[in-house]
Amino acid sequence: MNAGFEPSPLRGILLLLTALGFFVALDATAKQLTATLPVAMLVWARYTVHCLLMVVLLAPSMGGRLLGSRRRSLQVLRAVSLLLVTGLTMSAFRIMPIAEATAILFLAPLLVTLASGPLLGERVGRIRWLAVAVGFVGVLMIARPGSELPPAGIALAASAALSFAAYQLLTRVLSPTEHPVTTLFYTALVGSLVSALSLPWLWPLPALDPVQALKIVSLGVYGGAGHFLLIRAFREAPASTLSPVMYAQLGFATLAGGLVFGQWPDAAALAGIAVIALAGVMTALQARRDHARSRPAAPSVSGSARMRS
Repeated sequence: MNAGFEPSPLRGILLLLTALGFFVALDATAKQLTATLPVAMLVWARYTVHCLLMVVLLAPSMGGRLLGSRRRSLQVLRAVSLLLVTGLTMSAFRIMPIAEATAILFLAPLLVTLASGPLLGERVGRIRWLAVAVGFVGVLMIARPGSELPPAGIALAASAALSFAAYQLLTRVLSPTEHPVTTLFYTALVGSLVSALSLPWLWPLPALDPVQALKIVSLGVYGGAGHFLLIRAFREAPASTLSPVMYAQLGFATLAGGLVFGQWPDAAALAGIAVIALAGVMTALQARRDHARSRPAAPSVSGSARMRS
């Protein structure tokens, strides 16, 4: 951490909310574009623009450090996991509302809770198990019989949630040893290269008008800016503070779906979205309590002063 740097939880929360706004803007723009353009093309453009931005803005100062990973195979696997999330989510947005699809995607932290015991050796207490059960009840409220949501869309969103859970688990494994900017660059580079494999099947690419081209470029800008601000937010405030705030994205997605596309969730789906958010916040708050209990006693004032010097 730079000398003189003072973290600010409030600044961290504001940065996170801005990042979530970028992610919802990406989702809404992608939903508009999937009505007329192939999903695979949009996924490739999203990661390629993101990658080019990082090369232009960071390569001059960081050089080879952008690729300086100790665990390249896990970096690639993590990036492919997020690439699957993007493709599956865009495909779900093509046929179902943003709010409901985003809510199902937010099952991922609950799936991480289920997997963290056997895979990471973490303790999963009663509160977290209860939160998992509550979250799945929320999904059933959204995807209930008679909800008129397409089964294919629900299946795509659920598959995206599984991929997102894998991405989060791999992020946990990599974060102690990998520089966050390097991890972000692998996400963009691998996403761009792997998604480019689909281009021969899309050739010739559809002709674009200027507005469509600008919207496609904005996908990479929204994604890159959102992830950059996310990294900065976690530099300003601990995960225990920011994790509950992540669920504001459900509110943003609901507003975007209603205001942009006129797709407001019905009462039961809205309740399901709220239940999933409640389950996620329960998990985040329990993680905060567990972290506080396991943390060693705070250093003395003189010790703190030495740490800041």
